[in-house]
Amino acid sequence: MDSDPVELLESTADERLLEDGNALVPTDIGPPPPAPAPSRARRRIVGTGAALTGTSFAVGGLLLVAGAVVALADGFPLVAIAMLALGLLLVGTHWGWVHIAEITAQALEARRDRASLELRRHWLTTIKPYTRYEVSTRVADDGSIAIVRTRVRPVRSGASTFTFAREVELEELHSGDEPAAVVTERAELLRRQAVLDTERERECFQVAADAYETELLGRDDERERLVARRAAAAALSERINANLRDPPLIE
Repeated sequence: MDSDPVELLESTADERLLEDGNALVPTDIGPPPPAPAPSRARRRIVGTGAALTGTSFAVGGLLLVAGAVVALADGFPLVAIAMLALGLLLVGTHWGWVHIAEITAQALEARRDRASLELRRHWLTTIKPYTRYEVSTRVADDGSIAIVRTRVRPVRSGASTFTFAREVELEELHSGDEPAAVVTERAELLRRQAVLDTERERECFQVAADAYETELLGRDDERERLVARRAAAAALSERINANLRDPPLIE
């Protein structure tokens, strides 16, 4: 079922599009900025934490054994008590070095990758929830060419997020014996129509978005938001009716 464009006005693109959205994101948007690569410093810090963990456990174990030997020999002198206490402390807290190393590495990476992460978050904000239409071709094993028109529509993925769904609207199969010029002309015709249809969807979305923002005027009251959504729906309805009365023509 289609999502109501008005209901998606306050939504933002789902962060999952950053990771596995290449197959869903419309081609006119392009891929997201690359994710930051793991730093060498992280590997060194985590490795140091692991080494300190092993060392603490080993030294703590030796102190416990030595302290026990001294205690049995001399009746728990102060030195034996100190060795046992320190050994228990090192053995009991040896995993702490791993956590400290992980926290330190994450803090350093967050500082290093802040700009890259901001770019990726900004990329999400540039994605607007309106339907796109795309035309592509593929070649079959027998040499025939399929021209495919795909509808890429926004769908709600959460309370305030959206993603996209792809649906094949048309698939034309052209024999390999057909002249290349004929197939090319048909693909170009469908491509131009897809561009026009996409632009119409974008304009409808923009009309609704502008009406919503104008009516809302920064108010946070839910009643005012309802009024703004109604204004956006009315503007969208008028735009759709205008297109029905005077549909765009293929050049």
